[in-house]
Amino acid sequence: MAVSAATLRPRRSLPWLAATLLVAHLACADAPHDIVELDSPRSHATFRVKVMWLIGIRGEFSAVQGNVDIDRFRSQAVVDARIDADSVRMNVRGYEDWVKSAEFFDASVHPEIRFVSDPFPLQRLRNGGELPGTLTLRGVSQPVRFMLEPATCAQPGHDCPIVATGMISRSPFGMRSRLGTLSDKVELDFSVFTTPSATLLAP
Repeated sequence: MAVSAATLRPRRSLPWLAATLLVAHLACADAPHDIVELDSPRSHATFRVKVMWLIGIRGEFSAVQGNVDIDRFRSQAVVDARIDADSVRMNVRGYEDWVKSAEFFDASVHPEIRFVSDPFPLQRLRNGGELPGTLTLRGVSQPVRFMLEPATCAQPGHDCPIVATGMISRSPFGMRSRLGTLSDKVELDFSVFTTPSATLLAP
């Protein structure tokens, strides 16, 4: 019986494919991550809640720290922003003491407010778009969704702030008091810069 050359030729396609996939996986796993620190002195966060659904009470957090973890291989990033709850400042001292109290942020027991985003496309820092992730407030973690605003410069975080805006419900975080007079919805916005030497996006 005649044997064709094709029958005698070693079958290399499957082992070659497996080796290629393994190399790609290892290259992806070992790809370097750039950890870019936030510039705390230039970064801040604000919140606003309405009384009787008409009058807005606004406060600003002056201490925002964290970093941006950049995966250059996948062109993705993860933002980790941490707020010092006790750094909140308001125009009225009575309001300031109140929002730091156990009735609201409970800053003495839970001094940190933290947002960690899901991985998102790096270009979203320039073009804007959704920024889902997890917010931890008063020791409670809940999924939230912010919106990144389109950048106003070529190098967001360096030459202009990265701005994320969102709306959360305070009751799932244990802030259930005064629901008859104080809105359950709280606006929470971030405006952050990275350290001066860092560049998030390629020119």
